[in-house]
Amino acid sequence: MYALQTSDLHHRFASHDVLRGIDMQVPTGSIYGFLGPNGAGKTTTLRLVLGLLQTQQGEIRIFNKRFDKERIAILRNVGSLIESPSLYDHLSAYENLRLMQIIHRCPATRITEVLELVGLADTGKKRAKQFSLGMRQRLAIAGALLHRPELIILDEPTNGLDPSGIIEIRNLLMELNRRDGCTILVSSHLLSEIDRLATHVGILGKGKLLFQGTIDELRRCRQEVLSIRMSTSNNAAAVRAITEDGIAARLIEEEIVLPALTGERIAGLNRMLMARNLDVYEIRTVRNDLETIFLNLVRE
Repeated sequence: MYALQTSDLHHRFASHDVLRGIDMQVPTGSIYGFLGPNGAGKTTTLRLVLGLLQTQQGEIRIFNKRFDKERIAILRNVGSLIESPSLYDHLSAYENLRLMQIIHRCPATRITEVLELVGLADTGKKRAKQFSLGMRQRLAIAGALLHRPELIILDEPTNGLDPSGIIEIRNLLMELNRRDGCTILVSSHLLSEIDRLATHVGILGKGKLLFQGTIDELRRCRQEVLSIRMSTSNNAAAVRAITEDGIAARLIEEEIVLPALTGERIAGLNRMLMARNLDVYEIRTVRNDLETIFLNLVRE
């Protein structure tokens, strides 16, 4: 079952096609990373999903309910943060959440709970206008979590956070997903964060969904061996022996760097070096990472 589905979703601004047939499928209970360069259409997609833009073409279903038919009932079970946090600057963190708590009609005790979750429990009467960008971001996330939604949609939730803040938000989202089973859809340009956080990923480029599936599926179908790295008891002698064997070898930072080779060829090199009384300490493959896979997809 999918927490969110879009079918043939299109959107135009004036004469410009922003989205061109987006078929998104976010599995229930997943953390879905939504990746794409600036201008790819990520925020437009999320705005359509939340009803902040009117759907021009296509269908949106959340928990198998059509958004155009059951919008109010659906949104009661969705928490979101899109672009910049919308806060009342003259109010404290607690007072901001108090207004949202009244709207959502959830227990007042939940305010203290979410403030502790995002690390703002000790801000007291400090007004939101005095908050740093990272504090404002965490308060907006607290608002998205306030009514215990089953689907949380976050657009760049770690924007403005320092490295420790990024780790805190990542751990928070993973804990919410693990403990409460809530589905999380998070867009980000931080590929390393999506790699650590997400179970599934969708990659958007020029208004089209270029890939959708699990992180492991993305690696299996797109990851390539870039080089072989080797370390021996005498790297200079090993480079000479490997070169004589017809393989281009270089010594870089006390490691022997070879081109991509088959398993059989690597095993043969190992036997040849041992026959020359050279001890092989390590042989490893270097593959392209998520960032390289992403950039290759977008370029193609």
